[in-house]
Amino acid sequence: MASLSPLNSALPVRSISLPTRSHPNSLKVEAQLSKLKSWDSSKNPLKAETIQTTLTKLAELFNSIQDLIHSPITQQAFHPQHSSQLEDAIEGSVGLLDVCGTVRDLFLAMKEHVQGMQSLLRRRGARDLSIESNILAYVNFRKKTKKEITKSIRTLKRTETNVNGSYRPSTGVDAQQPYVIEVINEARAIAISIFRSLVLFLSMPEAKKNAGGWSMISKLTRVGLLASDKGQKTFNEVGNVDIALCSIQGQVRRKDAKVDVQEVQRRLETLDECINGFNAKLDCIFKSLIQNRVSLLNLVTP
Repeated sequence: MASLSPLNSALPVRSISLPTRSHPNSLKVEAQLSKLKSWDSSKNPLKAETIQTTLTKLAELFNSIQDLIHSPITQQAFHPQHSSQLEDAIEGSVGLLDVCGTVRDLFLAMKEHVQGMQSLLRRRGARDLSIESNILAYVNFRKKTKKEITKSIRTLKRTETNVNGSYRPSTGVDAQQPYVIEVINEARAIAISIFRSLVLFLSMPEAKKNAGGWSMISKLTRVGLLASDKGQKTFNEVGNVDIALCSIQGQVRRKDAKVDVQEVQRRLETLDECINGFNAKLDCIFKSLIQNRVSLLNLVTP
C-alpha cells in the first residue's frame, strides 16, 4: 500500500498581506481571509466539529469571492484583456474540485458501509457469523480510502501555489486584476490546508490485518481501549469505529468474548452523523468552487 508520508509535510498558508480596499466586497473578503488564516490546522486536526466549522467558513469565503468577481470594477479590469495568471488560477481550481469530489465520494461510500453494519447489528447482533464478512468489506474499503487519500495529497501538492505572492500595489482599475488573482491564490492556499486536515481525518487510523490477525487496532483493544475515556480522546469518529469493529470480529472468532453492542452501535451512529455533517459542508464548497470556476472562465471569454 502506498505510504501516507506526505500527510506529515506541512502545507503552509500564504502570509501575503493584501492592502485594505474600500469596496464592500473587498473588505468582506479580506476579513474572511484573515479569520481563516488564524486557523491552525495543527491544533486538534482530527476533530470533526472544528473541521466542519472551518469548511463552512471556507464556503462563505468562496461565495464572497464570487461576489467580488462579479463586481463592476472586476469585470471592467478583466475586459478586454486578462493576464496569464488568471488562466493559472482557473487551472488551479481543477485540483480543488478533484479533491473535494473525491473526499465527498469517500464519505458517501463510508456511509453505506456504516449503515449496513448498523442494520446487521440491529437484526442479528454481534455474534452472527455474517458480521465478519461485513467487517472485512469495510477493511477493504478503508484500504481503498487510503489509496485515494494518497492521490488527493499529491493533487493538493500540485495545486499548492507559490508562497511568494505576485501582488504589486497600484491604484484604480489597473490594480484590481492582480488584486483579485492574489485573493484567489490566498483562498486556494487556505483551502489546501483545510482539505489536508480533512483527508487526515479520513485516514486515521486504518484497521489493518496481517497473518497474526489485527495489528495496531487489536493491540489497543486488548489493553482495554475500547471502553475507556482514553480511547475517545485518542481517536476520531472513524478510528473509534475501527476499534469497535475489531473487537466484534475477535468476539465472533473466540465465541466467548463479550462486546457491548450498544457501545458499538453508538459509535456507528456518531460516525454516521459526522458523515452527514461533512457531506453537507462539502456539497456547499463543491457548488461554490464550480461557480467560481465558471465565473473565472467567463472573464477570459471574449
